[in-house]
Amino acid sequence: MAKDTFPPLRRGWTTGACATAATKAALTALIEGDFPDPVCITLPGGQTPAFTLATQDRGPGWTRAGLIKDAGDDPDVTHGALIQAHLRHSNKPGLRFHAGEGVGIVTKPGLPIAVGAPAISPTPQSMMTSVVETWLDLKTRGLDLTLSIPGGEILAKKTWNARLGIVGGLSILGTTGIVVPYSCAAWIHSIYRGIDVARAANLTHVAAATGHRSEVAIQRLYNLPDHGLLDMGDFAGALMKYLRAHPIARLSIAGGIGKLAKLAQGYGDLHSSRSQVDLNFLSSISDQDLGTAQTAAQALEIAPQRQNLITAIATHARQQAQNRLGDQICVDVQIFDRFGTHLGGAP
Repeated sequence: MAKDTFPPLRRGWTTGACATAATKAALTALIEGDFPDPVCITLPGGQTPAFTLATQDRGPGWTRAGLIKDAGDDPDVTHGALIQAHLRHSNKPGLRFHAGEGVGIVTKPGLPIAVGAPAISPTPQSMMTSVVETWLDLKTRGLDLTLSIPGGEILAKKTWNARLGIVGGLSILGTTGIVVPYSCAAWIHSIYRGIDVARAANLTHVAAATGHRSEVAIQRLYNLPDHGLLDMGDFAGALMKYLRAHPIARLSIAGGIGKLAKLAQGYGDLHSSRSQVDLNFLSSISDQDLGTAQTAAQALEIAPQRQNLITAIATHARQQAQNRLGDQICVDVQIFDRFGTHLGGAP
């Protein structure tokens, strides 16, 4: 019987690419009188996607265009959101960016965007500026560009924006303009920015957790502020690589016994499809027979000396992390169960 075949995952477009397309449509109408539909833009990699307009509006000295973001097959929180650009002539030369409905404002240092500025990353800003400069000499002409994402403030609650100090809505992001499904790049990017924000706030202690319950538990254990929490997920290796280059004095790693058993074995990617728990390894480091256990959780249930297994996993995970981070960062590892109960750790 033939094996099942699946079509390749469909790529999509970043909020930055969508905002650029909306800006170009609004600018074309402002200068020439008509909204182009579809509207084509050139991405940093040379691709030239076309976008269909969802909204268009105009008034004396201003235009507004919007389109629906298509994130492809990626589970992007902004998939289906309306991205709008509102342009207005200004007597002051240059292009000025403003945050409209659903676009956040930066309130903490550490991001590549100034405090008090709209949460629009440098690459999208550059893309939109390039579009405007093909039409206008910004040394003598001026425009105010307001980006909005209706409903963005609610959607932002599903992101890490509040922790990064972005309040009031979403960010306009993107470096290539293309969303690669399940590339994990956005998650890792957020980890990096979380470290940047913590460093800018002069924090000396941060915690990285594999999941929500362990994050809540480690925050409570050490009384850490929200911006001292790094949502590591499965990306332990990526987090530690960035921390080694951008150190913070102390790192606490928190998680369940299964994920941290993988870290103890030396894995940097803790996802179930890319790393597995070795029960022989757990038997060896805890010096006990774990019988017919198939998972770390089962091993914990049947271990003759349960606490020895917990301590051994935490100790080896801490040493693996220390090896990756070097001596400039002090590491401890804490293990929690799925209810957030502290099982033990390695200080």
